[in-house]
Amino acid sequence: MADVTTTVEGRTLKLTNLDKQLYPSGFTKGEVIEYYRAIAPVLLPHLDGRPVTRIRFPNGTADKGFFEKNAPAGAPEWLRILHTTGADGDLDYPVIDTLPALIYMANLAALELHAHQWKVSARTKNVTVDKNLPVDQLVIDLDPGEGVTMPLIATAALLMAGELGDAGLTSYAKTSGGKGIQVYSPLVRTPAGRVLDWARELGERLAAQHPALFVTAIAKEARVGKILIDVNQNLPGRTTVAPYSLRARDEPTVSTPLRWEEVEAATDGAPLRFTASDVLARVESGGDLFADLLGRRRGTLPD
Repeated sequence: MADVTTTVEGRTLKLTNLDKQLYPSGFTKGEVIEYYRAIAPVLLPHLDGRPVTRIRFPNGTADKGFFEKNAPAGAPEWLRILHTTGADGDLDYPVIDTLPALIYMANLAALELHAHQWKVSARTKNVTVDKNLPVDQLVIDLDPGEGVTMPLIATAALLMAGELGDAGLTSYAKTSGGKGIQVYSPLVRTPAGRVLDWARELGERLAAQHPALFVTAIAKEARVGKILIDVNQNLPGRTTVAPYSLRARDEPTVSTPLRWEEVEAATDGAPLRFTASDVLARVESGGDLFADLLGRRRGTLPD
């Protein structure tokens, strides 16, 4: 297919190499763009005001991709840019909160979109990224080591949800799009340093209580047969794969919001693996299972 020039919400975009295969399964760049166009109504609210890092795969997922924080060279003038200063130096993040911005990134083969736990207002142009930066959600990534299967990961997610519930927090789960499960809790705006300290204490306590199940050490050799409780994505400079983002695997799997009933079923072996077409069908029938993360009901970390 020849390159196409189109208008999206008043913005002119040139879409290129639409027939190029980006996934070994045969999923093309055109299909990537179409997925992001179709999923935009539920994805964009979760990116609103959040600077986004991208993992781009211009030669497809069978080849090596690259991680990108700054806005791409030659970005259109209408793309919103947020300047940040912090431990990673000065960065100019794009904020992908409109359909034209999303399609523009998809055309660059930005398959994976990773968002911060903090967000800014529409007028904000500069942010200092440090421990005092207020975040509005807590995320805990349950990352399985070698030999860990979904029934154990699902059990761990339910245990984590129970712990968060005991702390007065409401939790929501989604697949990582790979092998793990990520558990979120919406928070009133809380300094990132406090959220990270609290999450670390929780992880260390659970690892001490359940040493056969959990570890907090990043090293792969320590994780064999166990699940890493990764709380470092609550660092103010870190990001987590966004709900409804594609992942760069052999097939176009998606980081997919879940019902807790589905997590419970997975403890008995029900699969928790969803592709782009699966997710579009799920959203059409059930809406955004992460919608409550966007609402006003937010928890407060206990003292």
